[in-house]
Amino acid sequence: MALSRCLPRYAKSSTPTAAAVAACLLAALAADASHAAGAQGRLEAEYVATVSGIPVGHGNWVVEISDTAYTATASGSTAGVLRLFSGAKGTGAASGTMSGAGPVPTNYAATIIDDRHVDEVHIALTGGNVTNFSAEPPLLPLPDRIPVTEADVRGVVDPMTSALSRVGGNGDPVSPAACQRRVAVFDGRVRYDLHSEFKRIETVKAERGYEGPAVVCALYFRPISGYVPGRSAVRYLIELRDAEVWLAPIAGTRVLVPFRVSMPTPLGPGILQAKQFVTVAQPPHAFAKSQ
Repeated sequence: MALSRCLPRYAKSSTPTAAAVAACLLAALAADASHAAGAQGRLEAEYVATVSGIPVGHGNWVVEISDTAYTATASGSTAGVLRLFSGAKGTGAASGTMSGAGPVPTNYAATIIDDRHVDEVHIALTGGNVTNFSAEPPLLPLPDRIPVTEADVRGVVDPMTSALSRVGGNGDPVSPAACQRRVAVFDGRVRYDLHSEFKRIETVKAERGYEGPAVVCALYFRPISGYVPGRSAVRYLIELRDAEVWLAPIAGTRVLVPFRVSMPTPLGPGILQAKQFVTVAQPPHAFAKSQ
């Protein structure tokens, strides 16, 4: 579930709740992105979501990248104190091809299940254009909702593919260039742009796996269509100016992915951070054999 439709779903007329923040932090794996890789590598990561230091969710993410293709799968659930009030779990997967211009998604699917809802999205794409999609439950046909047009779903990526950020050239990919980008995303209901800007370089250390530099990017959200302008949660995302995504590299590639995502919430700092971030370069043809 993408951040743009996650908060509005849980907070149609109020400030986002703790449950909403937890679900959205897990969804924030799809935080920022653009292009794709020209090498082979694999990432196995585990993340923990906290609000004001209290654990509220956890998830895992596996990414495999080759010269010609990529796959990404993720799963997560609420944890800790939130289990006393509600339970939620979700899965997602994306796949596509690699080209000189970047990752080209072909399929995306996501399912979120909580105590009251089952949310399912499927998107098929060709050449960056959506050819078919479904979302259950569908958006309510509200008169003030900005409709998604055919033009809105051309030249887009799905939320999970948007988490793959490639840096061109031959220098160190952990550089300011990783942040300077704007990405068009369609999540099955809402079309939005994610814009990131370089802030600084930090050193990170997972409990297991990666230790080294990460690029810290400011992250900004701009809805395009499929949303209701008057919703408080939408305004909250638009006005958010302190959200950050920390990008770390996948070995064997020039692709960086989120190691940490942080954003202020009405309940205190919301953070999604990698507890495990194990990434290895793969020899030629290893990706194909793993499929």
